[in-house]
Amino acid sequence: MSQTIYDALVVGSGAAGSFAVKELTAQDLSVLLLEAGPAIGSKDFDPSRKKPVQKDINIWERARAAANGQAVQARAVFFKEWMSHFFVNDRKNPYTTPADAPFLWIRGRQAGGRLHTFGRVLMRWSDDDFKHRTRTGEGADWPISYSELDPFYAEVESYLGLYGQQDNVPTLPDGVYAKRSNLTPAEEVFKSSVEGRWPERHVVSWRYIAPEAERVPRALRDAQASGLLTIRYNAVVRRITTDDKTGLATGAELTDSATGITETVRAAHVVVCASPIETIRLLLNSRAPRHPDGLGNSSGTLGRYFMDQLPCLAIGEFPPVPGWTKDHSAPPDPFYAGSGGIFIPRFEGFASDHSRNNFAFQGTVGRGPVAGDTPGRMAFFGYGEMLPHADNRVTLDPRKVDGLNIPVPHIRCVMNDGERELLGRQEQTLIEMVKQAGGELEFIGSPLGLREMGKGAYPGSDPLSRFLFRRMFHRSMPMGAAIHESGGVRMGASRETSVLDRWNRSWDVPNLLVTDASAFATSGVSGTTLTVMALTVRACRQLASGHRVSS
Repeated sequence: MSQTIYDALVVGSGAAGSFAVKELTAQDLSVLLLEAGPAIGSKDFDPSRKKPVQKDINIWERARAAANGQAVQARAVFFKEWMSHFFVNDRKNPYTTPADAPFLWIRGRQAGGRLHTFGRVLMRWSDDDFKHRTRTGEGADWPISYSELDPFYAEVESYLGLYGQQDNVPTLPDGVYAKRSNLTPAEEVFKSSVEGRWPERHVVSWRYIAPEAERVPRALRDAQASGLLTIRYNAVVRRITTDDKTGLATGAELTDSATGITETVRAAHVVVCASPIETIRLLLNSRAPRHPDGLGNSSGTLGRYFMDQLPCLAIGEFPPVPGWTKDHSAPPDPFYAGSGGIFIPRFEGFASDHSRNNFAFQGTVGRGPVAGDTPGRMAFFGYGEMLPHADNRVTLDPRKVDGLNIPVPHIRCVMNDGERELLGRQEQTLIEMVKQAGGELEFIGSPLGLREMGKGAYPGSDPLSRFLFRRMFHRSMPMGAAIHESGGVRMGASRETSVLDRWNRSWDVPNLLVTDASAFATSGVSGTTLTVMALTVRACRQLASGHRVSS
């Protein structure tokens, strides 16, 4: 009996994979989707899983999750026990790092991937990112510009129905918004104070999507409705298979994690959307006679130039506006917390020392429930730019395998002196903005350490929880805490210095595409998700066009 050969095989069903299968089936290609985790349904979003609002600090939730095999996942800054089933079991999915350079790898394996746990904030990037080297003399340029991605950004935004506003900020391009997002009264006061003091700094509302009422991402649902998509769940891809004579991709070898059966599937094209570290790992594990150093690695850059954004976390109170405000911009969801907040993009121009302010902040002010006569609460997360360095890389650990006997990734992601200085300036900038607006921070922390001020971290918590927080903070805030990892399979203008061309195709294996954030040439200072989606639509449309010509 002959084996089915699909037009395209897609690995992973998250932000990249869901849009890949949507686009390819819309172009009338037959598609096989391999998802390493299970299908999801309404039972996974049962509101009864949620617990009453607890103290800000959830040490004991994290301890229980760690005891159940999620010692890494439980360190995610915004980890909640009721959502623990959307994170992997670390015992079954290990990885390694240098002893002196921890990295926090937060991930999920299920239909939709991390789309069920990310903040749903979707920001466009700009030529400050795509033409970074041209504009700053550092880092790298992408082989595409903002103008080339602009129509795909608009297409994705229109499809998803974003909440947002037209803000006319030079460093943060506006998008297409279906509904208006709003600031709380406290955020309006914060905005007025900051922009009044520093006209080059802008405080805008989040651009975001509401939770999926259907729970399965819309792009995945639409691809299923086409009748051209076949999905294999619990399908862990061990390697991409290739033809020994041509070097082209022929499909994939997978193990069904439920049955333990290993088999091979075939396709004319392969699109890898497994998320950066998993994608790098898969390509390195796909060594073959024509690809002895990993699939598509003739440049020697596969796994190199890996990045994550420089993270910092700050929490405190906002006395100028007591109480809190419920944002009714989006309908309430019985499982997820409400969305909305403020975003402070890169500042216009340069700092006083002529350096670029390559960081941004995302936060909320006056949204956390408190008594009406007490100061509002505020929380901020900062994202600084990490430059691409060849020695920051993902390799295979030759001494360790996962539960399916697949070699695990070894991750090195280390700040250099310039990035440590930038992160220090990022923290100090946030402190000065909060102070200008009348806020009072209780702590700010990053890979540089924890700094308490005022009442100290979580003043309302019990002494033991506060003690444990201080002792464990460094474990929750190493590199990786931003959960915006990128690079390692980067796009470029030359096959000598990159893995992919401007259409996300492997230079060495033209029928292999990679469209998740591993393809990024720079790290950016905001979420990667919208850019991943737009890049995927662009690449898969080009793939489909070429497929029709060759068929």
